[in-house]
Parts: sequence; structure tokens; C-alpha cells
Amino acid sequence: MSPGLDAACVVELLARLGSLEACLEASPADLEAAGLPARTVGGLPRPRWSAVAAGLKWLEQQGHELVPVSDPRYPVALRAIPGAPVALFVRGDPQTLSLPQLAIVGSRRPTPAGREAAFDFALRLVSHGLVITSGLAAGIDAAAHRGALTGGGRTVAVCGTGLDQVYPAVNAGLAADIAARGALVSEFPPGTPPRRAHFPRRNRLISGLALGVLVVEAAFRSGSLITARLAAEQGREVFAVPGSIHNPIARGCHRLIRDGARLVESPEEVLEGLQPDLFRCVPQPRPDPRPAGPANSGTLDRDCKILLNACGFGPVDPDSLVARTGFPPSTVASMLLMLELRGEVESCPGGKFCRLPARRR
Repeated sequence: MSPGLDAACVVELLARLGSLEACLEASPADLEAAGLPARTVGGLPRPRWSAVAAGLKWLEQQGHELVPVSDPRYPVALRAIPGAPVALFVRGDPQTLSLPQLAIVGSRRPTPAGREAAFDFALRLVSHGLVITSGLAAGIDAAAHRGALTGGGRTVAVCGTGLDQVYPAVNAGLAADIAARGALVSEFPPGTPPRRAHFPRRNRLISGLALGVLVVEAAFRSGSLITARLAAEQGREVFAVPGSIHNPIARGCHRLIRDGARLVESPEEVLEGLQPDLFRCVPQPRPDPRPAGPANSGTLDRDCKILLNACGFGPVDPDSLVARTGFPPSTVASMLLMLELRGEVESCPGGKFCRLPARRR
């Protein structure tokens, strides 16, 4: 809760003064001599005791922990980044934070194809021993967390609020599942509400915990690109899934690829880009635990195949499909309904439809 205080400052103070108690009892002159900024020195003797009390009360609950930088459970990879937090609030298993991780981030409003890609990459990569890290946001983040859990793996959610609340609230159930099979982590103490500035700030932790960052659908200006930039600055690998040139939320990924990110189309290409020796002792991949898709009786007729191919792999409106196929609007509408019931397409915002990718097995 002290401004300007980060892990590097505390490590230096511990080296000079020997203990956290000694740091708190040190004179302002000793603290400044140890390299603490003046505003931090001025704030240390005047903590917000009500906030401290709220944090201590939260820590009394089972599964709630505080992991300071002096704790051996504090992840080594994170401690090395600039501005690493002094301590991490954790709901779940703190040991998860030190396991090899891949961050998956992207749009809060993805296409069905993007959501499926994030889910599928996460599901398949956990079978290779990776923990999936993301930010618990709607869209790609939530899909990546769910993919990891469905695959029987672990996942870490880095939050932009105190861990006494879940943002967005719709992900409360998902957050409980993550805590049971991984960890929620935040540098913000309990009681901290969701503020706009917190989410770009937490992105450095998402990339700092991971070996690399995979971006799945991102607009040209988005928080996901901030995470990718921070990953590159931290020496992490950056991967991007390409999309349709007509899809505005694929432009961020295309920009990353132009700037040197690895273009990937499969989880295996992500594994190739990460350290090869990381996977020497990892068990063989587990089979896909998802149930088979909806049972479709028979194959699609010729006209339905034409319409499905006309959909492409980006959002498309019925009028465009009429123009592409030459079918009457009523025919297109009825075939879209049938294709949606079969799980071949999905309705998207704005009255558009997206073709659903076939599951890889």
C-alpha cells in the first residue's frame, strides 16, 4: 500500500537491513540510503490501517494467502521483471504460480471461431504440462481458462481487483473453479474495486508469470497488445493466431505478426517456439475429454454446403450470403437456422453469423 514500493526495493532493503521488521523500524535516512523513493519513505509510517485490517481478515479464510517477495513460493520469473509487486494475494494454490505457464489473451468480444481457438489451444496445451494464465475477462480469457479446466489442467487468473470480488461478476463460478484447480492472484489488496488503470497494470503480471504469450483475436488498439509488448520487453515469446483480413478484431494479431510475433495455427507450433527441454519429462498428452459434438443425422446437402462455404470464417450477414450464393433470402434464413441447430454456425452480434470450426481430435 506504499507508493513506489516494489519487489526490487524490498529485496535491496532486506539485503541491507536483514528483516521486514527492521525495514519498518528503520529511520527515513536509512530507507533513503537504501534507495527508496522519498514519497515511499514518507508513506511507510502512515499505512491505511482500515485497509490493512480488511486484508488481514480476508487472509483468515481458508485458501487465502499472501506471498511476499521474501517467500520461496514467490515465482522467480515474476520477481525478475521491472516493477514486480512486493507481495501477491492468492486464492488457491500458490505453488501453481511457479509452474511453467503460457498466457492466452485476446478480445472481450471474440467471434465464435476465436473463442473456440482459445479454448482448444488451452485444452491441448495443458496436456503437455503447461499452466494456462489469463486475466479472467469475458471472451478469450474466459475461454482459455475453461479450456484448461476442461482439459484437466491448471490455470491462473491474474485479477485487476482485490480478490474479495470477481470482475466481471458473471465469471464468479469460473473463478471458484480456477481457485480449486489453480490460483487467482492479484497485487491489489482486498477491497480494491475494478478501476480502468488497474487492468493495463495487471497485464505485466500475466506476461511476467509466463514463458510466452499467445494472442487470439485482438483489435488494433487493445489491452492484449499491451500484454504482448510487455512480454517482448520481458524476453518472453510472443505468438499470434492469424484471422480473416475482414475481421476487425484480427488486426491486432496481424500487427503483432508484422512486428515479429510467431504466427501459429496449432498448439504444436506454440510448443516448438517454447524451450524444448521444458517438455522432456512431461507425460504424454491426455486424450481430448470433451464430448463429441452434436450428432448430425446424415451429411449436408449440396445447397447447405454452398451456403456454409460462403460463410467463410468471419462474421457475415444474411444479405451478404444472398449475394454470394444467389439463393433467395427465405432459403438462406431457413438454411442458417438448420445449420445453427446442427452446430455448424452460430449467431453473432449485429445479426451476423459465424462458421464454427471443426474440433481437432
